[in-house]
Amino acid sequence: QLVVPIVLIVIFVLLYLTYHSLLEAAHVLLAVPFALTGGVFLLYALGYNFSVAAWVGFIALFGTAVQTGVVMVIYLEEAVERRNAAGAAEGREMTRGDLIAAVTDGALLRLRPKVMTVSTIVASLLPIMWSARAGSEVMKPLATPVLGGMVSSLVHVLIVTPVIFFWLRERRLKRAKRGPVRDNLLHEGEPEPAVSER
Repeated sequence: QLVVPIVLIVIFVLLYLTYHSLLEAAHVLLAVPFALTGGVFLLYALGYNFSVAAWVGFIALFGTAVQTGVVMVIYLEEAVERRNAAGAAEGREMTRGDLIAAVTDGALLRLRPKVMTVSTIVASLLPIMWSARAGSEVMKPLATPVLGGMVSSLVHVLIVTPVIFFWLRERRLKRAKRGPVRDNLLHEGEPEPAVSER
C-alpha cells in the first residue's frame, strides 16, 4: 500500500523531468496498467496469492515496461525528425501522411529489438517456473508477474504506444498549422494605417 504508489509516483516524476510534459509522461506510464494486466492474469491462472514476492516482481515489471516504452518513444521521435528533415530539404511541411509513415517506420524499427527483449526475459524466467528445488516457492511468485506482464506489455509497446504517439503529434501538427493561419487572419483584419494629410 505504501511502496507501490511511491514507485509509481517516482516513475511519473522521472518521466515528467524527461519529457517536460504531463501528456507525454502519462503516455509512457500507460505501459504500467498493460503490464499489470498480464501479471495479474498469470498470477490468477497459476493460483498464486499477492505476496510480498509477487509485489516485488510487479515493481521490477513496472520499471522494465516503462523503460521499453521510453525506448519506443525515442525510436518514434527519431523517425519523425528524419521525415521532417527530409520534408524541409524538399521545401515542404510535414503532413498527416508523413507523420503516419514516420510512426510506422519507427515502430517497425523497434519490432525486432522488443521481441528479442521479451524472448530473452521469458527464456530466463521459464527455468524458475519449472524449478522444484528449495526456494522455488519464493521465486515463482516473484517471476510470474514479470513473465506475464512482459508478454502483455509487448502488445502495448508495439501497438498502443505508436497510436497514442501519433495522436499527440497530430494535435501538435494541427496547432502548428493553425498558428500561421490565425496570424494571417489577424493581419488581414487590421485596419490600414491612416495617412496624415498636410
